[in-house]
This record gives sequence, structure tokens and C-alpha cells, in this order.
Amino acid sequence: MNPVLKLGDRILETGEILSLMSEYELLPLLVKEIIIDQAIAAAEIVCTPEEEKLACEQITQQHQGIETQPESFQKLKQMAIRSVKLEKLKEATWGGDINSYFFQRKPQLDKVIYSLITTSEIGIAQEIYFRIQEGEQSFADLAREYSQGPEAQTGGLVGPIDLQSLHPQLANILAKSQPHQLLPPVQINNLLVIVRLEKLLPAQLDHPLRQRLLNEKFNQWLQAQMREIPWKIQPSDN
Repeated sequence: MNPVLKLGDRILETGEILSLMSEYELLPLLVKEIIIDQAIAAAEIVCTPEEEKLACEQITQQHQGIETQPESFQKLKQMAIRSVKLEKLKEATWGGDINSYFFQRKPQLDKVIYSLITTSEIGIAQEIYFRIQEGEQSFADLAREYSQGPEAQTGGLVGPIDLQSLHPQLANILAKSQPHQLLPPVQINNLLVIVRLEKLLPAQLDHPLRQRLLNEKFNQWLQAQMREIPWKIQPSDN
């Protein structure tokens, strides 16, 4: 018998299931998981008994007090063990290159705290700039009075935020600025921007950032695999 999926009164056969997965763009997700399984197998990644035990204990704690069928709970444990294997695959494959990758990415990972005023009027932008420069009013007061963006609610103060999360032009300006240096108005898209770097927070390769960079390398590899490995729905010969 061909495998089928019963959904209420509806019975879906294999071909229909694949067709629906394609229609709802679920096939790429399936292909990704298959690629991951193949990579784990090819790298001969295994879990120690201690790692498996810890993964199962964590799943048990997460589902404590929740009714779960034994079969479903066993699948959850298998998924937890697979997650451990995936993290070991990332470490084995890219862990040795993370330091150099960090220094390559560091200019985008540094965080900044800065003050910002945005306006669409050149005359207002110039007046604000000279008022701040001459000390007539504080940046914060002028931001609350004139700024057209959400920064008006915080007196113009923004951050801490990664440089890579900012508009490239703004990120470039801040990266080249000195703390407390007020910059003349500059146009970014349809707005005039007055900006002052308050503080640069250099990125540190701590555990969360290391994990983030490992995930970046893994996702880059996975996307490349998706592009390079051809896949399509093919009629069965049966």
C-alpha cells in the first residue's frame, strides 16, 4: 500500500502530499532538513550517553505537567538529540575559523549609542545644527521638539545597536566619527539627518556572539547547499 495521510475525512496520497507541500512552499524546509541529516551522517557526528541524557532531561522538564503520548514524547527526545548533533556539527565544521571570522565581521558587529534628529526641511536642519553647535539648546530638547522619527520620544538617543543594523550611510558616518562629535546635516533617503556619536561599544567574542557567528556560518553553508544541490518532484517509476 502507498503511504497516505488521513486528515479528518480526507485521505491524501503521497503524490498529493508532495504537490501540496510544493504549493505551500514547504518543500524547501524539508530539503533543508534532509541536507542537515546528510551532513550529520557524513561527519559521523554522535552524542555521548551523557549528552543524550541531558537532552532528554531538558525535554522532560520543558513538558512537565503536559500530557504527551509516549510515541510523541519519544519523537521529541529524538529531535532534542538531533539538535545536540547539529550544534556539534557546527562546532566541528566552523568552530576553528570563528576567531578569524569574528575579526572579519567586527566592524559591523560593533555597537553604537548615538543621538539623532531627522527632519525633511533643510532650513530647520541647519538651524538645529547651529543651535546645538552654539550651545543654545541641548540635542535632547531639540530632538523632542523637531525630530520626525521615533527617536523624538527618547530625546534623540538611539542604541546600543549593531552598526550592521543601520542604514549603510549612517553606519559609515558613525564608524568614522569621534565620540561627542556633532556632524552637519546629511541627507539619507528623503530625510536630513543630524547625528552625534555618543559611545562606541566594541564587539567582544563572548559565548552568545560566538554562537551567533557559528549560526551565520552554518546558514551561509546551508543556503549554498540549497542553491547547488538540484531537487525537484519527480514521478515515481512504480
